[in-house]
Amino acid sequence: MKILVGSKNPVKIESVREAFSYYFDSLDVSGLEVDSKVSAQPINHETFAGAKNRADELFLLSQKENLQIDYFVGIEGGIIEEHDKWFALGCICIRNNKGETSFGTSALFPLPSVIVTELLNGKELGHVIDEIANDENTKQKGGAIGYLTNGIINRKELYKQGIISALVTFLHPSLYSK
Repeated sequence: MKILVGSKNPVKIESVREAFSYYFDSLDVSGLEVDSKVSAQPINHETFAGAKNRADELFLLSQKENLQIDYFVGIEGGIIEEHDKWFALGCICIRNNKGETSFGTSALFPLPSVIVTELLNGKELGHVIDEIANDENTKQKGGAIGYLTNGIINRKELYKQGIISALVTFLHPSLYSK
């Protein structure tokens, strides 16, 4: 089974590999950088749009170049406001080679106002965490969730939940058919 991820970030690719491996054998998972067509730091609905745009770009590329891919996965990290609080999440959009689409999300986790202020002023969460943690490229490591949970949850594990959630409609198509 061939799966294409809309990113070259090794955390995203490995989270897809691990999530799909619960259900499928003989996986060939690779990443290709595609444009999410949303802000560098997606806010609210942009997070879902960015994930879908990534999956759609991969799907169209595969059709154009006859790549014979089974699933296309777009992953977008973003922030969302609910009940006057800001949360971070990973949104996942999966498309199969028939063009069917499904969404899932990671767990939401709260963001402190000091971080939210930076994000709403145009900074990307990964860069803010790099500064706070005095580290580099944290989004290819534990990510914001890794820093905020003191390493108990990392970005890969967070995304796996969303990927598994997005796979639900493909695992039980008769329950989700129109």
